[in-house]
Amino acid sequence: MADDHFVVRQGMRQIIGLFPDMDVVGEAADGTELLNALVDREVDLILLDMTMPGLSGVDLIERIGVHHPGLPILVLSMHKEAQIAIGALRAGANGYVTKDSEPSTLAEAIRRVASGKRYVMPELAEEMVFTSLNEQATRLSILSPREREVLEMIVSGDSMVQIADKLHLSAKTVSTHKTRLMQKLNIQNNAELILVATSEGIRPRAPVPD
Repeated sequence: MADDHFVVRQGMRQIIGLFPDMDVVGEAADGTELLNALVDREVDLILLDMTMPGLSGVDLIERIGVHHPGLPILVLSMHKEAQIAIGALRAGANGYVTKDSEPSTLAEAIRRVASGKRYVMPELAEEMVFTSLNEQATRLSILSPREREVLEMIVSGDSMVQIADKLHLSAKTVSTHKTRLMQKLNIQNNAELILVATSEGIRPRAPVPD
């Protein structure tokens, strides 16, 4: 369970304690602490706040996906906006509920996500559907924000090392993002990648003057 507010973590621990099939095996107050805890601890699910100091939100979800692929993530957030929920799911989260949810709703979400399914609280699901329908439908809409950012930098001619330096990521992580976006787009090589990107309106960024 990762949340920067101690009171929230205590409250969630008490709620989860009401259900005999669940147990909180660890807590973290920020993204870095969470990633460090996952190195030597096996968990069935991460209950994740979207807004914490430092590494958090979409970036943290994507980082977890890179280092712990397949580990279920259930977002527990104060944000009720459909766009935020859609962004979290596109980044790799498996479920989304808000902090004012009923304990029974939270328990149902945890069970479904831990079993490999997806869950979005009903009050938010309908709004998400209509928000998605109103978005401009493009081939690139299936990419996460980070994957699209990497794609834009590739189109601009940046190498993996340059992208890693600009985004403060390792070259291996950037390479993983590139592999995932190429898989999503069913692309086999860089030439095809750039062709698809430019056809969808992505253009090389203008150089920054010295």
